[in-house]
Amino acid sequence: MKMYLHLGQNTIVMTNRILGVFDLDNTTGSKSTKEFLAKAQREGRVVDVTWELPKSFIVCEEQGREIVYLSQMTPATLQKRTLS
Repeated sequence: MKMYLHLGQNTIVMTNRILGVFDLDNTTGSKSTKEFLAKAQREGRVVDVTWELPKSFIVCEEQGREIVYLSQMTPATLQKRTLS
């Protein structure tokens, strides 16, 4: 059975494509996280699905590439949605 997760702004991803869900407040202090996000941005692999300040980023594997989604939803909210 295929399961999907709504990330915001009419954007959904298949749950089996999700590599990780990360809290922006807790991870952006890390140098390696900053470098990862900056590289993804330079390479055009960041998709902003929020009109607000993002609270999380979701890394997905799509067509052999890592895509980073910025979402206004917290990781806890996204986790609850996968359990519903």
